[in-house]
Amino acid sequence: MSTTFDRAALGARWIDRLQPVALLALRLYVGQVFFRSGWLKISDWSSTLFLFSDEYHVPLLSPGLAAVMGTGGELIFSTLLMLGLFGRASAAGLFFVNLMAVISYPQLRELECPAAINAHWTWGSMIALLFVFGPGRLAIDAWVMRRRRAA
Repeated sequence: MSTTFDRAALGARWIDRLQPVALLALRLYVGQVFFRSGWLKISDWSSTLFLFSDEYHVPLLSPGLAAVMGTGGELIFSTLLMLGLFGRASAAGLFFVNLMAVISYPQLRELECPAAINAHWTWGSMIALLFVFGPGRLAIDAWVMRRRRAA
């Protein structure tokens, strides 16, 4: 019986070695989704301002300020997350950007195709995992911490 348990523990240790790669892949996937969205907004700013004025209804912010903050959040937090720099803080920032997208665009929940809202749920779940587990060992954060401990 202990042999089976030992083999399972050994297998789990091998699987644990994949964690940094899995966290990196998660960071890169989610980061590129939000970076592309921000890049699209910044590349056609007049359309972005129109959307924030007529389609998106961000609570408590003017459309112009909401457009700047939303676009900036997508670009900055996604870049930081992909690099693994301030990993948990950037994950929290992207989670908030994602949440604001769902809150400010009510049509997202009313579309006949649930794929749009489901994508936001999926991204939110991935970002929450990155917040809880951190960016992993293949991140600038981990490199900085190793350097600080060695000094």
